[in-house]
Amino acid sequence: MSSPIDEPSGEDARPARGKDRAQYGVCAFLALLGAAVIVDGLGIPHITSSTDPVGPRAVPVLLGALLLLVAVLYAVDVARGGHGEPEAGEDVDLSQAVDWRTVALLICAFVANAVLIERLGWVISGALLFWGTAFALGNRHHVRNLLIAATLSLTTFYAFAIGLGVNLPAGVLQGIL
Repeated sequence: MSSPIDEPSGEDARPARGKDRAQYGVCAFLALLGAAVIVDGLGIPHITSSTDPVGPRAVPVLLGALLLLVAVLYAVDVARGGHGEPEAGEDVDLSQAVDWRTVALLICAFVANAVLIERLGWVISGALLFWGTAFALGNRHHVRNLLIAATLSLTTFYAFAIGLGVNLPAGVLQGIL
């Protein structure tokens, strides 16, 4: 015969937590940001017209007031013991060490792009950036990646030039593109 065992209820099963005082820093930041937005908004001259009877002050002042309200409500929630749930959306093993090789390769790809963009132009440096990023992240289909990288850099080059009217540097391909 088994003896009855007292099983903890849902509330008793949780470890006792002290108040997370670090969250008050977030509250203070929100309050300071709200105050700064209000002060900056009040510095805007009050100009109204028949098409805009409210003027340009209303949005920053309203936004600042809402930031102050959120700061106060959040501080009350923290004072009552409220806390957020732990991050559950990421599939990351935090016990694993940082892969410094990947980080270094990504940094090299970005630095190479920054150095070569004026000399070679966006199409070539962008293709090297896209290819280097794919290589750093572990993809070893070199020819396919180079074709995809060239397609991406050409597409973005023309999207900026035609769609946005922003001319990216053409570099050695000046006159060809």
